[in-house]
Amino acid sequence: MTSAKIFVTLKDGILDPQGKAVQHALHNLGIAALDEVRIGKLIKLNFGDVSRAEAQRLSQEACQKLLANPVIEDYRIELVTEEN
Repeated sequence: MTSAKIFVTLKDGILDPQGKAVQHALHNLGIAALDEVRIGKLIKLNFGDVSRAEAQRLSQEACQKLLANPVIEDYRIELVTEEN
């Protein structure tokens, strides 16, 4: 079985209010050595009996059509193949 881990993050220069809120909270908790906190998301897709190439193609298509907003977000795909 092949699975894909998709990491979606805001592009550099895009304001991250959630990251700023977490950074402020961490500073209040005494973790002050932070220059910046950025929040992203991890999406895991599990594919049935498909090749790695097909899993890559389908993951790319999912990101382009739904999972990431290409105007403000970047994404990275990691494929993992598990032998039964």
